Amino acid sequence: KNFFYISQTQTIVYPDVLRCSGKMPPTIITPSSISQGARHFKSSTSRKEALSLYREILRTTKAFHWCDEKGVPWNLRLRHEARKEFEESREESDPLIIARMLVTGRDCVQRIQEKFSKADRAAWERIENSRTR
Repeated sequence: KNFFYISQTQTIVYPDVLRCSGKMPPTIITPSSISQGARHFKSSTSRKEALSLYREILRTTKAFHWCDEKGVPWNLRLRHEARKEFEESREESDPLIIARMLVTGRDCVQRIQEKFSKADRAAWERIENSRTR
């Protein structure tokens, strides 16, 4: 399930409920009801979400073809760092922290993808402009 985390109120909202019916309010888990919701996050949903995020990161790193100052390709370096962070977070059991990490990771990946898309469009526009001259 897709969800997002509102840090000011420490609330987790599941917008997919709205997509299904269009009339039902989203499911909201607040800190006072976390003991009931904690079991939900410990289920395979968090694992599936983490695996999905990890795969998305690996797909995104394919766009980094250049090398760093040491000559190591950025895509390999980024994959190594992503693996390291996921391994360090493997034993986390707090559902709020897990949710925060997943949402933050997803947000970062989406921002990077948007920046690459924007840069790609700009490059294609420059190519098209240079052809018409």
